[in-house]
Order: sequence, then C-alpha cells, then structure tokens
Amino acid sequence: MKKGKKLYEGKAKIIYATNDKNLVIQYFKDDATAFNNQKKSTIEGKGVLNNRISEHILSNLSQIGIKNHLVKRLNMREQIIKLVEIIPIEFIVRNVATGSITKRLGIEDGTVLKEPLIEYCLKDDKLGDPLISEEHILAFDWASKTEIDKVKKMILRINDFMIGMFRGVGIKLIDFKLEFGRVKIDGKNEVILADEISPDTCRLWDSITEKKLDKDRFRKDLGDLIPAYTEVAKRLGILHEQSNVSAVNVTKLSSVKRKKK
Repeated sequence: MKKGKKLYEGKAKIIYATNDKNLVIQYFKDDATAFNNQKKSTIEGKGVLNNRISEHILSNLSQIGIKNHLVKRLNMREQIIKLVEIIPIEFIVRNVATGSITKRLGIEDGTVLKEPLIEYCLKDDKLGDPLISEEHILAFDWASKTEIDKVKKMILRINDFMIGMFRGVGIKLIDFKLEFGRVKIDGKNEVILADEISPDTCRLWDSITEKKLDKDRFRKDLGDLIPAYTEVAKRLGILHEQSNVSAVNVTKLSSVKRKKK
C-alpha cells in the first residue's frame, strides 16, 4: 500500500493518505505531551511501544465484537486503519478517582468508584478539552442520542474486558480515554472505536505496589517512561524477556545507523 500525503498531525500521531480512499496510515510519534501541550518532550521508542500495545488491545477487542478502526500493523511505527469521521468527544472512563477529578471535586486520590464513571470532554486543544455534559453533546449536535447510547454500551464492555485483561497480568486499570468515529459499513453509517489504547491514554498501576506504568510518569516526573511502557508490553506478552533486541533497542540501532550515514 502506497503512503500518500499527510492528512493530519496530532500530539502523538500522524495520519497519511493511501491509494485506498477508505484506508489511511497511522504513524506513532515519540513525542510526549501533558497539561494540554504545556509540557513537551521527545522520548525515543515511545511510539514503537504504543503501536504494539494498541494493536494488541484493539485486536483483542475485535475478537469480542468491538468494531474498531484497526486493519493491521504495518511495521514498528505504523498501522493501516479505516478512515473515520471522528466524533469530537473524548470519553473518559474512570474506575478509580485520581488526576483531574480529585482536584475538581475534592475526592480523595485512589478512591475506588462503585460503578465505572463516564465523563465527556470536547475534543478541542485550543479550549483545553473542556468537560461537557451529555446535554451539551445533544444541544450542539456533536453526536446523536442513538450514537451516545451505543457508545456507552461499547464503553462498558470495553472497560469490563480491559479490567480483566490487565488484572490477569497484575495491573489495575484506573482510568482511560476513548475516541469513536463514524464509518460506512455495508452501506450503513456505524460508530466504531478509533484512536489508540495505550499507556499514553490509560492510567495503569501495578496491582501490588501501585507503581505508575503510564504517562503519569512523564506528567509527574516519576522517571523514564520507556521501562514502564516496556513492562506493560512484556506483561501483555507482546515483548519477551528472552528477546535479544527489544523493539525499543531496534529503534535506537536504526537511529544510530541513520546518524552514521
């Protein structure tokens, strides 16, 4: 498949056109951002790990009937995905109170919620991705009631699956962000899961030590991201201890070769 012009560049990914109008190539960058892009850095190898982890999770979700944009992983940094019309809402799913919700509501950090809490944010960096209500979504026609109801059902199923998947490898799924998009399937408009699911978009804590294995390591200056993201990949069975060269090491070797040239 031929890679065409750049269609979009976000904080963590670049989308390229292909010779198929229904498919695009998604490239995972090494850029790390926090606090609405106020804190920035480049962390070599992050994109490789997020590509692999997101592919693994989306592939597993497909197997339980959650339709999503992933077609296949092309290489260490790229995936072929379906071209979707992104719904301009970030869906935040919380199982444990931490981060912004504790500051907004004065909730004690680490409070386990009785039921998963779904929050909505308008996807707009210039506005700081403000928290909105379902009434806002319907009033401004960002999504229909039918679409929101379908998304909420999908979210609860995704959450149940991911809680079990991570619990099985000794990780607590604290919260995560999801995005959805519209696509035509068999001539009909459908809402499917889009974007990525990775330690960039999830809060993941070790089940015993509560060590942070996600982007909070960058947000809160807790240490290098790469060992934490690599740990998540290893526990999920994506990277193996016995491998002589990890995905990240391959990236570094490639970088060295380019510099020599």
